Amino acid sequence: MLVFEICCCHCYYLTMARQTELIRLSGEERRSLKTLFSGGNDSNRKQTRARILDLLARNTPATEIASLLGCSPTTVYNVKHRYQAEGLKSALTEKPRSGKPPRITGEEKARITALACSDAPEGHARWTLRLLADKSVELGFIDSISHNQVGEILKKTS
Repeated sequence: MLVFEICCCHCYYLTMARQTELIRLSGEERRSLKTLFSGGNDSNRKQTRARILDLLARNTPATEIASLLGCSPTTVYNVKHRYQAEGLKSALTEKPRSGKPPRITGEEKARITALACSDAPEGHARWTLRLLADKSVELGFIDSISHNQVGEILKKTS
């Protein structure tokens, strides 16, 4: 279908409107989606992707799906293309994202937590965050750490 659009300088140009291809879910895939809907233990993103696939299989237009589910039409197209290219499992799950790996490992966090649970050093009634940070570096648990990071570690473990 050809569509006339007006650009910012008021010129007309022709574009091709996106054709919605109907996706066909197998019986097993439909059962998997129904299980997802009734289970409720999955992430919101996974639930949204499952609903997108269900509505696409019912021949609902992408723009209508986007407005119903509160996502963008691009998300609908991306889920559809991932389903067509890689299958149901890939369309429902997220791919790993790149990112900086955590600087402090679980073992280092455990050592800092254990240190905080031990008796305070001589001359002190209790551990402070600064004392814990300094002692962690002194004992070689970690190369460097701020008292704020120590606080975050202890906050997450309590």
